[in-house]
Amino acid sequence: MVEAPTIFALSTAPGRAGIAVVRTSGPRSGDLVDTLAPPRPRKRSAALRRIRDPQTGETIDDGLVLWFGGPRSETGEDMAEFHLHGGPAIVKAMLALLAKQPGCRLAEPGEFSRRSFANGKLDLAQVEGLADLVSAETEAQRRQAYGQMRGALSELYEGWRAELIRASALAEAAIDFSDEEDVADNAFEVARNMVASLHRSISAHLDDGNRGEILRDGFRVVLAGAPNAGKSSLLNTLAQRDAAIVSEEAGTTRDVIEVRLDLDGLPVIVSDTAGIRAVPQGAIETEGIRRTLEHARGADLVLWLRDASVNHDADAPPDLGATEMIRVATKIDLPGAISPDTVLGISVKTGAGLADLTRIIAENARGRIGSGDTPAITRERYRQQLKRCMSALHKFMHEDKQVHELRAEDLREAAQALGRITGRVDVEDLLDEIFGRFCIGK
Repeated sequence: MVEAPTIFALSTAPGRAGIAVVRTSGPRSGDLVDTLAPPRPRKRSAALRRIRDPQTGETIDDGLVLWFGGPRSETGEDMAEFHLHGGPAIVKAMLALLAKQPGCRLAEPGEFSRRSFANGKLDLAQVEGLADLVSAETEAQRRQAYGQMRGALSELYEGWRAELIRASALAEAAIDFSDEEDVADNAFEVARNMVASLHRSISAHLDDGNRGEILRDGFRVVLAGAPNAGKSSLLNTLAQRDAAIVSEEAGTTRDVIEVRLDLDGLPVIVSDTAGIRAVPQGAIETEGIRRTLEHARGADLVLWLRDASVNHDADAPPDLGATEMIRVATKIDLPGAISPDTVLGISVKTGAGLADLTRIIAENARGRIGSGDTPAITRERYRQQLKRCMSALHKFMHEDKQVHELRAEDLREAAQALGRITGRVDVEDLLDEIFGRFCIGK
């Protein structure tokens, strides 16, 4: 058999840093340590070593070297780590040195994690949790991703899958003992009760308001209103930087501008949009309004802004369907400004009302996302497979139970749908898509 290549990559961020970590995985990892930085340390222990090019004798760096023998490693293979000084020249020299060694090559994106999956160290849901953990920007995202990486979702789905396999065994028994009607009917009825309970559990899991996806992708807030209502000024104030152009000239904002915020540990994406008026002035403004309405209808929350210093009786918000909307009166510091008691009044110049506004946004985000105490669906891929599972369970419960072979096939289809989430079955077509999104050193 051909020996698998030993892969290597920089696992820390590129650029200048205090420490850079280069790691390897594969059968040559131990030989690399012996050749480049002898002697080999004890397993899972760090040792200070001088790293040299064995051909020229030139020293690359003095650093810490760690050796992990498989299968007790992250990838399940022999692994090594070289903790170097984080200068770009040192990293470049180390990677070039590893590339010259026999049987070694630079890792592809996600290849370390893919080997972890292949060797049973992580399932697909855990791998995707790891990807989310690397990308997490807020505390709530970190908690959700860490729980998924540690197997919270996998444990839930594999528990349901195990229950389905038990129900399948009963359905198969109904086929095997079809000539003994009392045995077959009893086995099928027990399986049906198990499936009914599973159906309720999975249905409740799906009916979650997309809280896991909202937390992973961000709670979307759209600033909408008439031209010159103060949307761009509010965006810049929330972002604490000049993200949008602010001008007295109406219609300055033509496209959607987004900023990402961390409000009480929750990811919030705030979008500044083109002003909406009944009679657009030109094709460009018409397109801007169309994009505003499109974003607003897809938002989790819309803040409808109106200038409190001007009479805007005609500036009624459009119908945005079920999207949550809060009315906000801006520029309340100006003379003659009127802010009704039913509307939140703010001023970006004085700061009045801004604390209340950010609190309201955070409360709305928290209400949609929830406490995070129970595992949530974090990807559309999971939701699709859960729906396929539900469809198969519905067929099992409601279609002709006397056709035992077809009902048993319903349960196999349901179990396969759950298995595709964690990678138990039929996953080859998903691997390139999932692992290809990782950075090189993961």
